[in-house]
Amino acid sequence: MAKKTVPASPPEKLEIVTIHDQKLHRGAGGELHQIAEDGAPALTTAQGGPVSDDQNSLRVGPRGPLVVDDFHFREKMFHFDHERIPERVVHARGYGAHGYFETYEPLSDYTKADIFQRAGEKTPAFVRFSTVAGNKGSADLARDVRGFAVKLYTQEGNWDLVGNNIPVFFIQDAIKFPDLIHAAKQEPDRAFPQAQTAHDNFWDFISLTPESMNMIMWTMSDRTIPRSLRFMEGFGVHTFRFVNAQDQSTFVKFHWKPKLGLQSVAWNEAVKINGADPDFHRRDLWHAIQSGDFPEWELQVQLFDQAFADSFDFDVLDPTKLIPEEILPPKPIGRLVLDRMPDNFFAETEQVAFMTQNVPPGIDFSNDPLLQGRNFSYLDTQLKRLGGPNFTHLPINAPKCPFAHFQQDGHMAMRNPVGRVNYQPNSHGEGPRESPTQGYRHFPAQEQGTKARLRPESFADHYSQARQFYISQTLPEQRHIAAALTFELSKVETLAIRERMVSHLLNIDEGLANTVAKKLGFQTMPKPADTAVATRQDLEPLPSLSIVENGPERFEGRKLGILLTDGVDIDLLNTLTAAVTKAKANFEFIAPKVGGVTASDGTLIKAHHMIDGGPSVLFDAVALLTSPDAMEDLVNEAAARDFVADAFQHCKFIGYDTSAMPLLQKAGIADVLDEGVISLSDEKPKDFVSKLGKLRVWGREFSVKLGKASPPVK
Repeated sequence: MAKKTVPASPPEKLEIVTIHDQKLHRGAGGELHQIAEDGAPALTTAQGGPVSDDQNSLRVGPRGPLVVDDFHFREKMFHFDHERIPERVVHARGYGAHGYFETYEPLSDYTKADIFQRAGEKTPAFVRFSTVAGNKGSADLARDVRGFAVKLYTQEGNWDLVGNNIPVFFIQDAIKFPDLIHAAKQEPDRAFPQAQTAHDNFWDFISLTPESMNMIMWTMSDRTIPRSLRFMEGFGVHTFRFVNAQDQSTFVKFHWKPKLGLQSVAWNEAVKINGADPDFHRRDLWHAIQSGDFPEWELQVQLFDQAFADSFDFDVLDPTKLIPEEILPPKPIGRLVLDRMPDNFFAETEQVAFMTQNVPPGIDFSNDPLLQGRNFSYLDTQLKRLGGPNFTHLPINAPKCPFAHFQQDGHMAMRNPVGRVNYQPNSHGEGPRESPTQGYRHFPAQEQGTKARLRPESFADHYSQARQFYISQTLPEQRHIAAALTFELSKVETLAIRERMVSHLLNIDEGLANTVAKKLGFQTMPKPADTAVATRQDLEPLPSLSIVENGPERFEGRKLGILLTDGVDIDLLNTLTAAVTKAKANFEFIAPKVGGVTASDGTLIKAHHMIDGGPSVLFDAVALLTSPDAMEDLVNEAAARDFVADAFQHCKFIGYDTSAMPLLQKAGIADVLDEGVISLSDEKPKDFVSKLGKLRVWGREFSVKLGKASPPVK
């Protein structure tokens, strides 16, 4: 049995006092602490009881379930869940929408869940997207994991599939979740930085937590700066069970695949979007649904049995690991469509209560220790945040199927049992009764083992999948990971933390470690971090892990920003906008004045943005439709030059007419034009639009000096 250990930090300078022959540490406030083996104050519960193990929750056997008498875990999680009111402790900034889930085909061989019994059946749904670390007022384009929580109002009660846009997580055991979030949030003595992890506390925790390395590769990738909520995946993260009518179990992992493909932004782009429109993701989802461009995802599942699970050298109960789609292709089982915004943001998006333990008959849990802890935590946090046990009376949380129970009274009760009987069993023949045939039954798993705080040996490989994720990225994506790590660690003031992180990177990829170390100014390289299991070098790159490899190849659902001036060729403009519309994409006009421009035929065209308020970072591609007479003023507009320079720097496609060439020259790109800068005088607009599905010209990064590999540090 492997016990998780954390390197001890040097103990603070202690004032030792002796009371009743016992040596104690006196803290800054005069409080007395017991002394741990290394001389530091001993960690205790809030009741003062010393804690022997703060790294592992109490369970039955190394791979068994959490036990309810783990009072330290319960107290720690209970206190963490109640730290904020009324804002969520995590996932505070969220945005939601209504829709439906449509089942493709019956899945009765795998599950008795009613939602999967009839092809074509539509189930009402509500989805909340969120960022993890920021407060409610933070910006949308923070580098952060995105929550992807789906509430399905099934005929057998609500099913909450509460996941993220990344299929793995930072930690293996829920007992460490308060520590993770404490470290990621703003530092408590100064209350900054907001909605970002580029600070000492986060990287100190991460550098002391090797199990986080796979997740760190994901969070430092472009996955955490999605272009739109509509262009990102969702994952249930954990291993669940499907259970059929014969009580036969099949393990299942859930994946949401966006119809419009994957897309993210560049970091420089994210910074500028946050300045131009901190509500960028909210606005994008609102406009898409309001315009009838309904976002859609396909639900896919990986189904496998115990024998298949045992074939891996990692554990499917480990939430820091994934099963590669190339090894186990996901099976499409339905689609999710969002087609209606909430009538009131607070009543629905803010008051919606997701809980991982909300599952209908036919869906059950595995012994994933993070999932087991979440099943405790979510109910507890809703009780605190929403004021009492009757949050299920709120319309957004109430089931849409018939329900009956004897729960009564409590804060804000809006319904109570009717009549004399409010208990069961009773001899009056009144009220609901349990149903052994229809009711929820857990899969009768056999559990055995010593009750102890343990971490299984099968959870011990912390680097192999991190390496596999990194080598699965395209070269531009690898450069972005190196740049993200460099930026974040450059904000860390403690040099020892930087060195610890680079020592972990050496176990993932030596080239990556050298690049980061060189950028941070290391004169010598640290030794690789100690490993419980050596990093596998034989794992192959997986295309499913790359955003670029899973891009849309079409411009549908995207937006073209068209910079206009007076005298714009009306025929060219109409042909271009018609081609964009035919591609099921959108366009917006940017002009020197918000009042708009007068086209070549005298038509007044209203603008959506002034140049100052409509930078190119807000668009997926841009076009410059100008006139010679207007060019003299335009080239002297700093915002116009930035519009073009930023679009080029961010590797976007740029279309232009002949008269716009002086603006390209002023922006400093006329001498470095590539296949992504296209003359609309030489190429038909429809051909220009047909190329936009590639979204980026990544080879351009070298010409704008966005980063190159560094030689090894000696």
